[in-house]
Amino acid sequence: MNVPENLRYAKSHEWLRPADGVVGITDHAQSELSDVVFVDLPKVGRKVKAGETIAVVESVKAASDIYSPASGEVIEVNGALVDQASLVNTDAFGEGWMFKLKLDASGEASTLMDAAAYKAQIGG
Repeated sequence: MNVPENLRYAKSHEWLRPADGVVGITDHAQSELSDVVFVDLPKVGRKVKAGETIAVVESVKAASDIYSPASGEVIEVNGALVDQASLVNTDAFGEGWMFKLKLDASGEASTLMDAAAYKAQIGG
């Protein structure tokens, strides 16, 4: 299972790249969901708190809520997912990113798991 070292991870399987506020779901999460067919992205300008439901991913198995790993304001969404939701499956940490946050200055990113802790959580 791919778990990049430069990201921070929420227990609910979202990842955050603190350097630029980009958020997506982990390789483990997309694998559990199987074939992603639709992603309901947040609106640009939405302010969100850590742990709040911010998006929904629908797969052939189920619909799953996506939670914001940190507080901030949505400043960009990945429009490519509207036409090609499967990018979440094929490139969870790259082209399958979901949205970008302008992070609050609260330092919440540092409270998220590092790669080693996330690997331990998923049994990797």
